[in-house]
Amino acid sequence: MTDLLERWLDALVATPGLTSLTGEEARRTHLEESLAAAGLVHEFEGPIVDVGSGGGAPGIPLAAEFPHREMTLLEANRRKCAFLERWARELPNVRVVCGRAEEQPVDSWGVAVAKALAAPPVAAEWCLPLVAPDGAAILFVGPSAETERVARVAQQLGAELDPSPPGFLVLAKVAPTPPGFPRRPGVARKRPLA
Repeated sequence: MTDLLERWLDALVATPGLTSLTGEEARRTHLEESLAAAGLVHEFEGPIVDVGSGGGAPGIPLAAEFPHREMTLLEANRRKCAFLERWARELPNVRVVCGRAEEQPVDSWGVAVAKALAAPPVAAEWCLPLVAPDGAAILFVGPSAETERVARVAQQLGAELDPSPPGFLVLAKVAPTPPGFPRRPGVARKRPLA
């Protein structure tokens, strides 16, 4: 599996428009940081969705780490979907969905992961409706993650903010997605909940 991830990382770096990172910085950001979420993902059962998968981080490394769990790579950009589909053929537990988070079935995945998707409150609103009760949304975040705002968004969407290690926010889904969510495509970014 290591060989597959090395080839994926090389292709990611070599494909225009997917990442501006190269060398060790690309390895750290796309591969090592993606795999750093494995312990958090392991705490929750069920299929996994990588929301806004882009070039496949964190979804492809996590799919390799969890070969017995279904991984959906959700991406709205058709060109990025084509790149993802090439790698999905090498990982039997991976499928690619070319579409937006707001258009997917609610309460359907055990875990939603998002890395560099949007500001954390917006990413939370896109991810949480996808997650079934007893699952979680796991957001990769920086030091300015607006934790209080994210916690307010989580509360409105049937989730609560769990204690999280640095670099992540874990939003545990405790109730079904409330009526009215997800909102129409584009609304979360234009009119954030918190």
